[in-house]
Amino acid sequence: MIRTDLTVLAVDDDVINLKLLKSMLMKSGHVKEVIEAKNGSDAIGILKSRNDIDLILLDIIMPVMGGIEMLKVVRADDSLKQLPIIVLTTDETKKGEALENGANGFLMKPIRQDELIKRIELVIV
Repeated sequence: MIRTDLTVLAVDDDVINLKLLKSMLMKSGHVKEVIEAKNGSDAIGILKSRNDIDLILLDIIMPVMGGIEMLKVVRADDSLKQLPIIVLTTDETKKGEALENGANGFLMKPIRQDELIKRIELVIV
């Protein structure tokens, strides 16, 4: 059974996508907090300043630092490499690259709440 106290880091450069994700996550009953970042660089800063993140939802195409680059940074850091990361994108051609670089799951945008919750249940142990 999935936990009900998850802290999720949502990383997306689109404010509307972040609001939708936050709404879906909070309605699920599994999440106590959603932290938002607009690019991979901001997200890395958050990860270095907090140790309570349970899951990352990561867009692939973003300015400053994109999702693939962020995946590489997180997976190379011993203190972060075990964090579950679900990649969210509109570009299906990025799926293989995301999985090769350590993504635990992949969802196509637009995200459906039922699919999101099922994917979270698969990666949160």
